[in-house]
Parts: sequence; structure tokens; C-alpha cells
Amino acid sequence: MILIDGSYLEGGGQIIRTSIALSAITGKPVKIINIRAKRPNPGLRAQHLKGIEATAKLCKTELKNVKIGSESIEFIPKEIKGGSFSINVGTAGAITLVLQTLVLPSIHAEEDVILEITGGTDVKWSPTINYFKHIFCYFLAKMGIDIFVETLKYGFYPKGGGKVKVTIKPCKKIKPINLIERGNMEKIEVRSIASETLRNRRVAERQSEAAKKILKFENETITYVSTLSSGSSINLHAYFENCKLGASELGERGKLAEKVGEEAAKSLVKQIDSNACLDKWMADQILPYMALAGNSKVSIAEITNHVKTNIWVIEKFLPVKFEIDEINKIISL
Repeated sequence: MILIDGSYLEGGGQIIRTSIALSAITGKPVKIINIRAKRPNPGLRAQHLKGIEATAKLCKTELKNVKIGSESIEFIPKEIKGGSFSINVGTAGAITLVLQTLVLPSIHAEEDVILEITGGTDVKWSPTINYFKHIFCYFLAKMGIDIFVETLKYGFYPKGGGKVKVTIKPCKKIKPINLIERGNMEKIEVRSIASETLRNRRVAERQSEAAKKILKFENETITYVSTLSSGSSINLHAYFENCKLGASELGERGKLAEKVGEEAAKSLVKQIDSNACLDKWMADQILPYMALAGNSKVSIAEITNHVKTNIWVIEKFLPVKFEIDEINKIISL
């Protein structure tokens, strides 16, 4: 059994998600201790629990001590099957964090995996569902992995209630990825979303207008949606010849819509100025897929603790050794 110290370096939920996913596909049982030990509320949260439970169903896994607040768990996987699964994260637990656990084992299933997940689509400390669809799935498609995302309902903090349908196709062989030069910028797309209750205050338009003062773009989508809790988000995507970069920001009570748009635009400018092919949020998410594909190399905007933590976990499960070029911000194996 592989022992993983959940307090290592970044010490967050990513250690859990990567460990469970790699345990499922390698068949190696894992025990994770000191789960989220550095967090104010240590132990498993709802989105971690639901991701583990869903993966357990996918793999007919034996679980030990898997419950809210657990700081030590065991995951003993069996054969990965396919099929349809319904998951309710509860309140505004992040749907995309559940997906981070499920995508990797799902591509190793015998048949399509169809997931219907209820929870938060656009919440703090997690990728938005549009980032997942337009950035994460874009890079995985380059590696031969097909994921289809349908957002049925958006969900903001605190009530959530968002619903997403995701179909993940099996992938027998992941293609290596080599992205060092991104080529010329082609366009910038903006998706500004707000609850219907915020339409009279033009929140979605104001977010976009503020972003436009910093970035030049013509591809703009303004959307108002019915939600259980009022909220908003803005997603900016920069298209290059060989890659995409993304940045997102969420609205908050008491925070001007103009500030949300401005922060998102400044965040994307920072990613663009890095000259990298992958933004700072995609950098750590692609690593398990690179490890399975082998012979891959990417330039990233920033070598974060998330990157270093994920590499540490991956090397515990797989016979790979990543190389990090700190100066040029290139990761290879």
C-alpha cells in the first residue's frame, strides 16, 4: 500500500484527488494521512468525499474511514468499469474538483462514463465549469482524450444547485504533448455570466466592459441564468496558434462588477506576458496525463506549489521522473 502524507508542501485537496485517481488506474491501494492538515478546517470536505465515493463506484473500490472530516483514509481499487453516475456534491461544493478526481480513471473505463453532477459550477478555490470545458478539455483533446460538457444549470455560493452533464470517452493511448512555442495570438473570448436577479444592475455587461478597458476583444458572450443563489463570473480565454490561456474571476457580495472584470483581465494579461503555452492553473492539472503519455514537454506560466506537489504525488505511483527548468519554466519527462 502506498502511503501519502496529505500535509506535504501545498497540503490541500489536490493531493487527495491525484492520489485517488492514480490509485484507481494503477490498482495500487493507497492510504492518505494528515489530510488537509494545514487548512483551518482539516480533513475531507464534501467535494473530496463525493469525488472519492464516485471513483469507488467506478472501480468497485473498498473504502476505509471515508467520511466528512476524516484526516486518514484508505482506498483499495479494483477493476474500472464504465456507465452512468449521478453525483450530488451538496450546496456549492465544486463540481470541477470532483471531475479532477474522476476524469483520469474514467478514460481507463471499458465504456463511456456519463456523469451528472449537482453542486457549484462557479465557486471559490476551484476552476469554473467554463474553464474546465474550454481550457482543460481543450488540452486533453490534444492528447487524444474526448470529454463533452453540457452545463444544464449554473450554481453559485452558498446554495449551489448547478448541474452539469459530462461524457468521458475511453482512451487506450494518451498522446504525448509538446508545447513550448505558442505562436501568434488569434483572438480573446469573453464569457460573462450573472444570475437573472442581477440583470437590472447590468452585472454581466459591466464585468465585460471593465475587462475590455484592459484587453481588446470582439468575441463577447453575455448570459443571464436562473440560479438558487445570486452570483456572477467572468471567463477570459486567449487563443494562440498552438494553445489557449484562461483566467476567471467570481463576483462577490459587496464587490463591484467592474472590479471583477478588471481583476480577470489583469490575471489573463499576466498569463499572456509569461509567454507560456499553459496558464498557471492548467500547469498542475496536465501533469498526470503527461506522466501516462511520456515524452512530453510544456512551458508554463508559473511553477507553483500545486505543480511541485502534484509531481511529488505522481512519482509515488508511476515510474516517471519529471524535470523542471526553473529559469525557462519548462516541465518535461
